[in-house]
Amino acid sequence: METEISLLPLMERYFNKDSADAAHGLEAMDEDEALEILRALPPHLSAKAVRHLPNDLAARLLEDLPQDKLKAIVDGLDTQQGAGIFLRLPHDSREKFLEHLSVEKKKKIQELLSYPEESAGRIMTTDVLAFHSDLKVREAVEKVRSMEQKKTSASYIYVVDNDNRLVGIMNMRDMLLAQDDTTLGSIMRTNVFTVECFMDREKVAEELQTRKFFAAPVVDQEGQLLGVVKAEKLIAGIQEEATEDLQKMFGVGGDERAFSSVWFSLRTRLPWLHVNLATAFLAATVVSLFEDVIAKITVLAVYLPVVAGQGGNAGAQSLAVVMRGLVMREIPARKVKTLILKETFIGIINGIVIGIVTAMIAWLWQGNPYMGLVIGLGMVVNLAVAGLSGSAIPLTMKALGLDPAQCSNIILTTITDVMGFFAFLGFAVLLQEYLV
Repeated sequence: METEISLLPLMERYFNKDSADAAHGLEAMDEDEALEILRALPPHLSAKAVRHLPNDLAARLLEDLPQDKLKAIVDGLDTQQGAGIFLRLPHDSREKFLEHLSVEKKKKIQELLSYPEESAGRIMTTDVLAFHSDLKVREAVEKVRSMEQKKTSASYIYVVDNDNRLVGIMNMRDMLLAQDDTTLGSIMRTNVFTVECFMDREKVAEELQTRKFFAAPVVDQEGQLLGVVKAEKLIAGIQEEATEDLQKMFGVGGDERAFSSVWFSLRTRLPWLHVNLATAFLAATVVSLFEDVIAKITVLAVYLPVVAGQGGNAGAQSLAVVMRGLVMREIPARKVKTLILKETFIGIINGIVIGIVTAMIAWLWQGNPYMGLVIGLGMVVNLAVAGLSGSAIPLTMKALGLDPAQCSNIILTTITDVMGFFAFLGFAVLLQEYLV
């Protein structure tokens, strides 16, 4: 106990100096240890650290914090993070969370949660600098100076009319260089790019990327300013989504972490291992259809792992490219067919090249050119199917409204194994009289 007390001042200095880095350290710890540290820290330092934690982890930690710490942390959350944490809390903990929110913040969170999950309204921040167009520059500068530091760090000022409709925008530099008695309406830029609050965030990401903007104002159907959507928020969401997708591709739950409990890890992984086992038996069933020819020409069994390995790897390459494209919003609907055709063509070319190399190896190894022909033709078919499947599976699942990361890899492996074995052994049956 004395050791813990002696370490507390050191931890306080660390969390006070770099709360973001300290939060990353908490994220890497066991949750019980992280909780103990948050309990030991003064409330204002606990609040600083939680602002940099992922919403799901923050929600789990907040459940077990004492009331004084919980109030300090909840008070310091911005609207978007507050909404994200609220959604991840169990229903019986949400009421306790809401008790510590101000009336204004409750209203903002309620408004934020009223937007569809994938919309611009859900990911926008409502903390923006907005002044009326008839305000003089001198008055605007005084207002900016009187505001808290978090708001004065904004680079742009949005200008609205008396009905809160967005009518212009200006950067801080233009305002500071303008004459004191000039109105904002006379120096603002009226050509403003806006994002409609119900716009899908994929479309928002595409627009910001195309225009090279780091933020855009969000408006309703009447043109009233609601908030700002920032590129960094989109990037953070994409990175989190990419991490979850990567885990899901290999049969791991998207919310599993390095130090999740053993039971939690088993519960998320075992079901997919059973699915994988079922698909493996499907591939084995295809091989069993050719038992007679394998028994007659036993050397065919030697090449089955080669066929499976090449097909799986080629398909994984296409799958990785397409999954990245989906996560990064790089694949518009009009180009889906083009992408599938491209990946299939690449698969055919790869199949021809790898097929020739494999055929030469098999010919030299077995001393039989027909064995080389069989494995070479099988490789062409398998890699063509791998390219087609690796691109078509995630795109099809996305079009059907399913999660393309959830089981694309398992479906892909099944298809490449089944088609690869069927093609290779099928050619062996056709040419068996030359293989004996």
